[in-house]
Amino acid sequence: MVLEAQGPSFDLLLGRNTYDLWAGYWPQAGNFPMADRLNAATKYVATHRPDSLTWGPVGPLGDEVMAGIRNLKAQDGPDLIVWGSSTLAASLMRVGLVDELVLIVYPVLLGRGLRYFAEDAEPCEFALTSSQATTTGLQLNTYRCVGHMRTA
Repeated sequence: MVLEAQGPSFDLLLGRNTYDLWAGYWPQAGNFPMADRLNAATKYVATHRPDSLTWGPVGPLGDEVMAGIRNLKAQDGPDLIVWGSSTLAASLMRVGLVDELVLIVYPVLLGRGLRYFAEDAEPCEFALTSSQATTTGLQLNTYRCVGHMRTA
């Protein structure tokens, strides 16, 4: 279900920490659909050390990360997907570069952890476009960005 939500092809926008974690796992994960798709995707990484990116294919975002992402969005190509990368995701939300939001809700309560939505995020409205549940209780919710939040 998670793989289907990503569409037939995609490229990845990743923060450096997520990239490093994944680069240590996915290239050796074996031959199964999720690994194949992640390994084949071009990875665009927010980093000050682009010369140290070894898990490819990899493309540069440049020194101005948001400008690099705007440039990618203006081009024809596969969807750009952010996985994890909470700092990058919050930055994208803050500057209005999120078209669609897929929230995967796991039936686990951690009590505390990273805040996914930054306190300085601009209020934004999203419309639910699909919702699916698995037999294990995992909930996959897809939202489309509607725009700035309407107030009364």
